[in-house]
Amino acid sequence: MKRKSLEDESCPIARSLGEIGEWWSLLIIRDSFLGKKRFGEFEKSLGLAKNILSARLQSLVNHGVLEISPASDGSAYQEYNLSAKGKKLFPILVALRQWGESCLFDESGPEQILVDKKFGKKIKPIEIRSQDGRLLRADDVRIEFLTPKAKKKSSSKK
Repeated sequence: MKRKSLEDESCPIARSLGEIGEWWSLLIIRDSFLGKKRFGEFEKSLGLAKNILSARLQSLVNHGVLEISPASDGSAYQEYNLSAKGKKLFPILVALRQWGESCLFDESGPEQILVDKKFGKKIKPIEIRSQDGRLLRADDVRIEFLTPKAKKKSSSKK
């Protein structure tokens, strides 16, 4: 079944899912943040069929989330590196991780935690704050639709 393209959707969540919403893609991005760069490293980590892995990597490259570069060790291989766009996904992965830690494990928690390298301490939960610093919850926000003129201006800031 062919998936519907979400690239022209007005909702930023829908457009984002169109580029990185497949779970294999998110796991590839996770592994990229963990330092994996080569096809074989992703294959070993994920246990994914070569054809599916190849298609997901190519999609992430096509969307500008990953960039291909020659292997850093001078070999004939190539490496997949997070682009600036890909690196902006870090808070999303942390939010998914923290949601999973709090909702998908029993009281003993997961076998791993995300720590600050400088202090070796578990990072604090991600919080959404208002312009004046207040902690915001889902019922504290709304979506406002921009005028057509304002939409054009904001969409040109990609």
